[in-house]
Amino acid sequence: MSYILGISAFYHDSAAALIENGDIKIAIQEERLSRKKHDNSFPILSIKYILNTFNLKLSELSAIVFYEKPFLKFERLVETHIAFSPKGFASFSASMPIWLREKLFQKNLIKENLKKIDNTFKNDKSIKFSEHHLSHAASAFYPSPFEESLILTLDGVGEWATTSINIGRGNKIERIKEINFPHSLGLLYSTFTSYLGFKVNSGEYKLMGLAPYGRPIFKSKIYDYLIKVYDDGSFQLNMEYFNFATGLTMFNKKFEKLFGQKGREPEKEKFSQFHMDIASSIQVVTEEIIIEICKYLKKNYKFKNLCLAGGVALNCVANGKILEKKLFENVYIQPAAGDAGGALGAALTFWYQEMNNKRETNFDQMRGSYLGPNYNQDEIKLELDNFNLEYELLDELSLYNITANKISEGNVVGWFQDSMEFGPRALGNRSILADPRNENMQKKLNLKIKFRESFRPFAPSILKEKANIFFNMNHESPYMLFVASINDKKLNKLSEKDKNLKGFDKLKVIRSEIPAVTHVDNSSRVQTVDISINKKFYSLIDAFYKKTNIPILINTSFNIRGEPIVCSPKDAINCFLGTEMDILIIGNFMVIKNDKQKIINNNYKNQYELD
Repeated sequence: MSYILGISAFYHDSAAALIENGDIKIAIQEERLSRKKHDNSFPILSIKYILNTFNLKLSELSAIVFYEKPFLKFERLVETHIAFSPKGFASFSASMPIWLREKLFQKNLIKENLKKIDNTFKNDKSIKFSEHHLSHAASAFYPSPFEESLILTLDGVGEWATTSINIGRGNKIERIKEINFPHSLGLLYSTFTSYLGFKVNSGEYKLMGLAPYGRPIFKSKIYDYLIKVYDDGSFQLNMEYFNFATGLTMFNKKFEKLFGQKGREPEKEKFSQFHMDIASSIQVVTEEIIIEICKYLKKNYKFKNLCLAGGVALNCVANGKILEKKLFENVYIQPAAGDAGGALGAALTFWYQEMNNKRETNFDQMRGSYLGPNYNQDEIKLELDNFNLEYELLDELSLYNITANKISEGNVVGWFQDSMEFGPRALGNRSILADPRNENMQKKLNLKIKFRESFRPFAPSILKEKANIFFNMNHESPYMLFVASINDKKLNKLSEKDKNLKGFDKLKVIRSEIPAVTHVDNSSRVQTVDISINKKFYSLIDAFYKKTNIPILINTSFNIRGEPIVCSPKDAINCFLGTEMDILIIGNFMVIKNDKQKIINNNYKNQYELD
């Protein structure tokens, strides 16, 4: 047996993944175990969990592969500061000691961390390095069902590359073109994320959710001053307006002057129409550039398949536009498209590229992305008893019927089952579920359950075979990575007054039969649920469908603002007791919240609401 461990760390969303003879066995983001959101530390907890689960020692692994090459990254850092000199000398001098002491000799750093897991580990020859964008490309292509495909990777920056075009054939990936730092679509988007007062590398999806409330009135200004786009979709940033290359911030005063306002103060400054229009403008620009790249790829390379990875591939609105344009017959996106997925890609790269192993295709090897930790009924019961909770054990049929009834009555349910998801989306195993017909549910979930901004939309999970009845889509979306518009037959007829509302006033409008999952632009980020991939979640939605004639549930991640998605039974119980969730379904156990348990709510809410 050949086991390969992939690792990503030291930037954001650290993770570890194990493959056995090319088969993906397990993948975990460190934040899920450490409980530190976007944890960037070496994934010691994840590696320990993996080794314990499969009864392995580090010495038994064929290779341990890191997802990028530190020497190339150091080269980029030095050359960038020389190119922009003398600007940014303060940040350069601050970062150099860390690089010279730790990061430049990352193999030693990795070895020392591995020895914390197993102090007998000595085989540093087993430690290998992949290139950042190759790790991204591999994470998408190798698990995909395609024998051959174009592979587009877009992110902030790896070592040098920010955008890469690759061709995958069989077990090999070939780099065709790339765009290098500082010219980056991901960093452009993150600059606007920062300008709007959101955290870079975590708040980009908030910008995406804010965009439909605005108008793209600054689009021409972005094209005229910030980015030049060429006929093939390649682009070049005007670095006079950006500070990320050598500074400690994303944008400078010239950027603020261009748009006539200073960056929004997080938590203090309310969102204005200006902020919404800024969000709309950069979202539209991003979509248009990605479409131009895809048009170029289709015209010049004639492939029917496209794979996507890198953080920008999590922009599900842009992904939906790719499908809408029908440029490719099939589009596959790695569900952990960001740096976490790089751990998996690094391991797969070594297995196929370096060891030259044969690759099987025609099925999705991510298997629903249910690749994380799993807990059995005994472990769940022990934790419920530790919390001294009253619970009822349900048989399989009652589990679905009772839960569906409770949801239809307006209850919010925490749903915890089997192996947790790998990637940023809850896909039905670590989810908070509710009734999409309830016009007040979006507000309730945002303010009383998630403790987050009221404008944030919620996703529908729908039985796969019913998707085209409610949404304008003829493709699967198992990983909640495509946005689709609501079918016209399901939309309500709006008055002229409702049509002309602006900003957050749009939230007041009841737009469809499923208002809680209909965004203000009549779209939804859809998850299609396949019975062969997740029988439990499918059966629950089916039970709700038989009761209500709606084959959909609201599905949002089982966590609150500032916390990672729950991983263990203990995490789930803590989150349940700390919010206004009504019911917890954990394994086959049902816990209905009583008055005594609700007392815990306020302490938990106060702890996180200002995060």
